[in-house]
Amino acid sequence: MNAPPRYELFVLEDGEKPVEVIEDTKIPNAATIKIVKQDHTLGNMLRAQLLATPHVLFAGYKVPHPLHPYFQIKIQTDGTITPQDALEQAAAKLIGTISDLESKFKREFTFKGNEADGTGAADDPYGTGAGWSGTRDYMDF
Repeated sequence: MNAPPRYELFVLEDGEKPVEVIEDTKIPNAATIKIVKQDHTLGNMLRAQLLATPHVLFAGYKVPHPLHPYFQIKIQTDGTITPQDALEQAAAKLIGTISDLESKFKREFTFKGNEADGTGAADDPYGTGAGWSGTRDYMDF
């Protein structure tokens, strides 16, 4: 089997750095940043958050090979901030967004538990309160 053991996909080895910055010598205010033990999930979220930043001119990522657990993200800024600072700001905003999503999810989940007061909302797995009639299923619109 060619696939490495699963733990190698997310556990850092002794002395392995999680982030490596490579300054670009041909493009001004640009850098390629290698982030190890991560995949498309984090790469795409960081890219999208970087592109929402007004000082970032370009942000793109690639996973060189599916069996190697790292991705490279290329960032070019307008010069007011460094690519490393842009990545740090994007990561901080992303953490805030995910924390906000988590708190909203937990709040809605606890509200759903309080609605189970005998009106039939607890019996409906889709949360509509009325249920589906006849032969319809959840795919019917």
